[in-house]
Amino acid sequence: MNAASRARLSAGNGWGLVEFLIAIALGLLLTLLASGLLIATASNYRNHSDNAWLADGGRYALQTMAQAIRQGAYINWDSDVAPPELDPDTPAAVDGRDAASISRSSDGIGAVLPPVANGSDVLALRFAGSGAGASGDGSSVNCAGFGVAGAAQGWSIFYVAADAGGEPELRCKYRSASGWGADAVVRGVDSFQVLYGVDTDMPLDGVPNTYLNATAVQAMAAWKRVCSIKLALLLHGERNTRSDTVDARYDLFGPAYADAHGEDVGVRVAEGSLPPSQRLRARRLFSMTVALRNRDG
Repeated sequence: MNAASRARLSAGNGWGLVEFLIAIALGLLLTLLASGLLIATASNYRNHSDNAWLADGGRYALQTMAQAIRQGAYINWDSDVAPPELDPDTPAAVDGRDAASISRSSDGIGAVLPPVANGSDVLALRFAGSGAGASGDGSSVNCAGFGVAGAAQGWSIFYVAADAGGEPELRCKYRSASGWGADAVVRGVDSFQVLYGVDTDMPLDGVPNTYLNATAVQAMAAWKRVCSIKLALLLHGERNTRSDTVDARYDLFGPAYADAHGEDVGVRVAEGSLPPSQRLRARRLFSMTVALRNRDG
């Protein structure tokens, strides 16, 4: 075998510079594609996890508020004296504030603070306790699950405030033997809105004729005519995990109400108006209408 043949054989058994560069380029391309797929998969997983968390948190929040509403206006008929709730001068079992917040230690909802999270509202419910002892017989409980004794008046107040990290959260405020306190119900609130079903008939028939916000009910002095409550809660996830870039709009009580009541801050939330760090978060809207108990029930 001559020298030229050996050179050709040697060249055929190895890689040239061009082949080596092509192999590196293909390897880098595959690595880039795999990394992109990994990032997309991780983002989809986080988005799915956020949506699952939103579903659980939203259902729990509505369940907690619905239980408190159904217990609101409860009257303890087992007392030896006439229930104080029957006195015309007794405050209504339902109260609220539009686009406001409150502190956890103030008395009731008297000390109003500026709103948190797109003009979120305040919902307050009063009810009679039941049973003797410090916490009663357990049949009358506040939104934190603590029993309220028959000699006391129970409170369940829902409002939005920022936690230590600045994240808006729905809180349950209540009064215990040691004073007022508040616990978080769910984090990540974009807006919490409340409408009140008012019975305008004379005499009252227990059926709502119109739904108004707290400001309108207050102007009519119609808190004792409220017979049902509409709740709407818009929640967001913890991170920007959505792959789409569409700015969605959420009408918490439907587009017709939002179009007709531009003054009711927070009933319409547009993602385009939110900070960029929040626009691509998972979001979910929860709503429910709950009837109050009859006064003779």
